[in-house]
Amino acid sequence: MIIKTVDLETVCGITSKLPENTKPEFAFSGKSNVGKSSLINALMNRKSYARTSSQPGKTQTINFYNINDALYYVDLPGYGYAKVSLEVKAKWGKMIENYLHNSPMLKLVFLLIDIRHEPSDNDKTMYDWIVYQGYQPVIVATKLDKIKRSQVQKSIKILRTGLGIGSEVTVIPFSAETKQGRDEIWELISDSANGLDKE
Repeated sequence: MIIKTVDLETVCGITSKLPENTKPEFAFSGKSNVGKSSLINALMNRKSYARTSSQPGKTQTINFYNINDALYYVDLPGYGYAKVSLEVKAKWGKMIENYLHNSPMLKLVFLLIDIRHEPSDNDKTMYDWIVYQGYQPVIVATKLDKIKRSQVQKSIKILRTGLGIGSEVTVIPFSAETKQGRDEIWELISDSANGLDKE
């Protein structure tokens, strides 16, 4: 995919009304330190358009990036390590739930999980939540460059077992450093952008 234009078009906070977009949306969810901004930057062919931070939990809004005036990447608030109160986390949860439940243009949800670790309770909850909302998330196993090549298949098996998913669920190993996995993600986005509704 050739990225010609990128525009952070809409930022939705806890009390914001969701935009009424008319183009396909692709959402990215994951724990606060899983490398979500790095993945989105890689998919936008930009080095630092989506803000990356050494401080987990920086994304506290739903950010809509207009790509080529053809589709949206939707960056959802990270969960897990963000240093905020339980009350605020609960509001983020409601905000994400509202988006997943009510956006008619949402085509695909990517759930990012660190390939180096067994899925956490938060990861499992988020996976089940996305499924409950009617989507089959694509799992992106991030930080691929941090493990040896010989460990990849074993790590993916641990990830699948931890989430309780079989081979029917797509798992894409991804590295922000080498960009491995980016083309497979682009391909899924391109295929889904051609008018396919959620199943």
